[in-house]
Amino acid sequence: MRLDLDSFESLPLHTRRCVFWEVDPANSNRSSADAVFADLGSFESEFDKEAWISGLLLEWGTCGQVAIDSTTKTVVGTAFYAPPNRVPRSVAFPTSPVSHDAVLLTSIRTEPGHEEAATLLLDAVLADLIRRGVRAVEAFGLVRGGSPTPDQQSSEARRAPEELPSALELEAWTDQSIVDVAREILDGPMDGLCTACMIDAGFLKDSAFDVVSSHPRFPRFRLELDEGLGWKFEVESALEKLVVMAAIDLAGRERTAVPVG
Repeated sequence: MRLDLDSFESLPLHTRRCVFWEVDPANSNRSSADAVFADLGSFESEFDKEAWISGLLLEWGTCGQVAIDSTTKTVVGTAFYAPPNRVPRSVAFPTSPVSHDAVLLTSIRTEPGHEEAATLLLDAVLADLIRRGVRAVEAFGLVRGGSPTPDQQSSEARRAPEELPSALELEAWTDQSIVDVAREILDGPMDGLCTACMIDAGFLKDSAFDVVSSHPRFPRFRLELDEGLGWKFEVESALEKLVVMAAIDLAGRERTAVPVG
């Protein structure tokens, strides 16, 4: 479902506070090399996050989708997206800038045990953007776990088994390892790297996104939104409504049924 200000307080704590994408890193007071990729607390501000969402809702429209657990009624996943000029952090990546005709998908984050909600959130984002006539969506992917970037996978497949990295080597790549590598390869300074608020490159590739700007850790992906996709989402939406209406009608009949005999 679409995110609005009324549901802001129900967002998971990290999602509600983290402004990794929303705050301009150039405004930070840190200037030394040690401050680059600082602790995550350097970009936590619930006030700024709410203000960013509020501004977009007023000036641009829906900028987030939430997944809600049907049993607990709690938010178990979120997705955020916006015009690239409303996402200051995007210009700090080595594969920027985002194309002028695209909306930037900044993050898809799910709570532990609800990873399957990621695909549903992406579908909701795409459906919303298609209805609004957006031409394309782009995202910065994060290559995790020491896995190859999408455009390297074909060459990796041709390597001899003894040349491939072992499972132990892959597991050695932690989020901190990614931060350490990123500190060396990014073109410009970034005051921290919140890997929790970035999208796995593998997820984007599996979701039919194409690499438009390659990078060892932060490839930029793009998905064209055409009329065919719009038709697909409209049909699926109509079918979902029919199922809901049928369920309501059946429940009503069961309540009003009169025993015979």
